[in-house]
Parts: sequence; structure tokens; C-alpha cells
Amino acid sequence: MTRERTVGEYELEVGDRIRIESLADSDLDRELVVQPDGTVTLRLLGQVVAAGRSTEDMRRLLEERYKRYYKVPAMTVTPLQVNTQLEDLRDTVDSRFGAGGQSQNAFVSPDGTVQLPAMGSVSVQGLALNETKMEVNARYEAVVHGIEVTPMLVQRAPRFVYVLGQVTRPGRYDLVGPTSVMQAIALAGGEVSGGNLRNVIVFRRAEDWRLMATKVDIRGAIYGHRPAPTDEIWLRDSDIVVIPKMPIQVAADAVRLLMTDTVYAAAPILTDTFFLTGNSSLSFAP
Repeated sequence: MTRERTVGEYELEVGDRIRIESLADSDLDRELVVQPDGTVTLRLLGQVVAAGRSTEDMRRLLEERYKRYYKVPAMTVTPLQVNTQLEDLRDTVDSRFGAGGQSQNAFVSPDGTVQLPAMGSVSVQGLALNETKMEVNARYEAVVHGIEVTPMLVQRAPRFVYVLGQVTRPGRYDLVGPTSVMQAIALAGGEVSGGNLRNVIVFRRAEDWRLMATKVDIRGAIYGHRPAPTDEIWLRDSDIVVIPKMPIQVAADAVRLLMTDTVYAAAPILTDTFFLTGNSSLSFAP
């Protein structure tokens, strides 16, 4: 609770408890709780709306209405328990019998929002902790006055990087700390023969979800020719690192594919045509 002084008069809320007294008739004295419909029930008057009124407004209203029965009602309205909405909110996050203090764990859902007491859904994805604090406190100020919330990061969401192409073990790897391109390749077991380290591609989503591609050259660093590679960059969550094949490897794969799927497939025909001539002989098993 902030314990800050409010600018305007306090207005009674549902659940607040007040005491009504009259110097003219002690039978009017009673303690009342503002009911869910915002009213209190008084002798001779029945139901009177109290929610949204200050205690002084309530006193003047009772003075005016009781003048039908008393010449000088001399009414007094005393607040006994106020800020009940704030107390209800504090009760929902009361951890004094658990970890201590007043707190509640909130998980960021896939749509980037958290669910908070008395407020509902609040979008926090992409906000820093101080920005989250300002957003949440501004929203609570519109609901109930006198509370301040401090968000703390308890656990980060899982983050991953994907390494594909000419590496020993392509796949998805956890980002447990700051990770560079070369570190991601090391997680994947290093590059295999034929990998083009001069044209490593890093795919990344921009803030507007556009897919961006960045080409980095880490061959000099891998082979010890550039001790401080300028192309080495830090990776972010869901980045994709691709090590393509070298041009000569691409050409070799094309020749191998051609020989395997074309020439080798035609070999039986060529053998029957060219190699079974002259003094060749065949034997057939029954």
C-alpha cells in the first residue's frame, strides 16, 4: 500500500462499514455495511444509496431526509472500515502463510498477456520490467487507489536457437545464456566437410514479424586468420543458423546425383549392349 493522501474526498464503496449516529434519537444509532447494491438500510428511511458518496455527502443527505421526523436530526456519519476493495485485492495475493509477503505468480500466456486480480488480462509481451510496472500500476490506479505493484522476473520462458545445414548434429538447442553464431555451431558439433563458413546465414524475425536474413563470415575466425571477427553476432530467441554447402560441394553433389540416378540406372542396358559381344558366354541357372 502506498499510504499516499488522496486528492479528493474518499467515496464509500461496497463492503465499507460506517456508523450512523443521531443526537436527537439514539434509536437511530447503528453500524452498517454498504451492501452489494450500494445501499444501506436505515430506520424510518429504508434503503439509502451510500456507494459513491463521501461521508459528508452522506451526513447532509441524512440530515435532509430525517427533518421530516426530527426538527434537528444532528446526524453523524463515521467511517469504520474503508478501502475494502483494496483489502480484497490484497487478500487475493496474501502469501504470509506461504513464502511471505503479498505476491502472486503470473505466467505470460502465448498471446503475450498476464491475468491479474481485479484487472483481468494485461498485455506485457515486449515490455521491460520497469515498463510493465508502469503499465500495471496505471491500470490499478483506475480500479482502486492506494496500491503499488512491483513485478519481478522469476523464470524466463524457454528460448531456443536452430542450427541447420553442414553441421554434425543439426537441430534445436536451448539458449541458456548469451550465445554467438560460433557458439551455436559448437553446440551442433561443429561444421562438417564442405560447409561454407564464409556465407553463414542467420534468419531472424523483426519486431513486425518480417523475416530477415543476415550473412556472416566466420571462416577466418574458425581457422585462426581473424582473431576478432567483426561478423560474429549474438543470437536471439528462435534465430535460425544455416551453414550452406561450398560451391564445389554443391557441384560434387550434382555430379553424384547425375551419376547415381541417370548413368547408374542405365548401366544394365549398356552392359547388355556393349559387353556381351565377341567370345562372351552366358550360363543360365534353371
